[in-house]
Amino acid sequence: MLSQKDAPIYEALQKYREMRVVPFDVPGHKHGKGNPELTEFLGQTCMSVDVNSMKPLDNLCHPTSVIKDAEALAAEAFGAAYCFFMVGGTTSAVQSMILSVCKEGDKIIMPRNVHRSAINTLILGGAVPVYVDPGVNKRLGIPLGMSVKDVERAIKENPDAKAVFVNNPTYYGICSDLREIVRIAHEHGMAVLADEAHGTNFYFGDNMPVSAMAAGADLAAVSMHKSGGSLTQSSFLLVGKNAKVTEGRVRAVINLTQTTSGSYLLLSSLDISRRSLATDGKRIVGKVLENAAYAREEISKIGGYYAFGNELVNGDDIYAFDMTKLSVYTRDIGLAGIEVYDYLRDCYDIQIEFGDIGNILAYISVGDRWKDIERLVSALAEIKRRFSKDKTGMFDHEYINPKVVLTPKEAFYGETVSLPIEESAGRISCEFVMCYPPGIPIVAPGELITEEILAYIRYSKERGCFMTGTEDMDIERIKVIK
Repeated sequence: MLSQKDAPIYEALQKYREMRVVPFDVPGHKHGKGNPELTEFLGQTCMSVDVNSMKPLDNLCHPTSVIKDAEALAAEAFGAAYCFFMVGGTTSAVQSMILSVCKEGDKIIMPRNVHRSAINTLILGGAVPVYVDPGVNKRLGIPLGMSVKDVERAIKENPDAKAVFVNNPTYYGICSDLREIVRIAHEHGMAVLADEAHGTNFYFGDNMPVSAMAAGADLAAVSMHKSGGSLTQSSFLLVGKNAKVTEGRVRAVINLTQTTSGSYLLLSSLDISRRSLATDGKRIVGKVLENAAYAREEISKIGGYYAFGNELVNGDDIYAFDMTKLSVYTRDIGLAGIEVYDYLRDCYDIQIEFGDIGNILAYISVGDRWKDIERLVSALAEIKRRFSKDKTGMFDHEYINPKVVLTPKEAFYGETVSLPIEESAGRISCEFVMCYPPGIPIVAPGELITEEILAYIRYSKERGCFMTGTEDMDIERIKVIK
């Protein structure tokens, strides 16, 4: 009988290493012997377990032994009926969630401030978005959660919709009233899909916002690699205990796009990280909360910065806040978030998660030490002293609710013409434009390009945001409907 102290994939790999198997299969580096330079860089242990699917190690596409056992333990740990190990990142999990419940032409209700992976899925599968404009905090310039009354209105106006998609939380740590959204959606026969790319801690910490599984959601995509400790690109896709979709259907959809050569480095990292959270998660998340609270308190002492948190909660479009997120408003010192981001990296050798027009996000985890947080706080104080300036004329908002004209698929595959981006106002975009991270589109396929959007793109470029999304790598031209 397995327990949460077990790690079936990791243990199987350990046994495999002890067997000293002679490989006549892929990968071609043959336990690292064929690529000494890579082996020196990554280490012999890593190369020796970068192996192919085989009977003792199971198969990710159709697990029957150790992967099946590991998935069952993860499901138990997260309070789900089933858990799928994903090696294509949470992007792959989000795509699989939507494709599992929506086919061509089906409506899906979602906030517009979704990650690009969700809109990409609408292009691939042909589902039709019904956008619920999130609230906007005008001071911070950030999108918030969805108001329950707005979701309920969208459900009543679109009774044929198949699903409601919810960010839990947003990149900035903001949560909608997920329990109530689930209740209303299920009353109307709709599935609820939760993007929990930043919500791993919800499952294990005390006094955290509700997790998707606890709220009764049907499916949830969880980025274990972001705050759960696993390797980059590894995630979970959870199926709720009363889900409106079957395990078999979800696995069939996953296998449409996920690799048939799942990395055992990623799989074992998920297995080990699940074990760590399941056996010690309360302490781990408690430490993260302690670190984030300390950082928030010290930053507030500097003055000029605003490390926002629970005080924003209003019971509506900010129903709860994830206090492990260290989101800091920078515009009052006359600097865009991306400028502070660049100063931290270039002048102080500190790499934070992202900076946008008005905010920065420093990702806090159990791996952070207080002296590292002290270094961050000291650097922010120095940046204020050295680089702050008059904030007059700064762009005063971050998120622009778009006007949707066509579905993403219609626009992406439509007849297009390429224009200089500065001449595209009034046209329908066929491409994305976004700052990455966080990867929330400024404009997406099917949306009207406005002067306000162009001003935002222009300002983002001037402040040094990493822009992406168009075929033109310089983001100087954009494809629009012909």
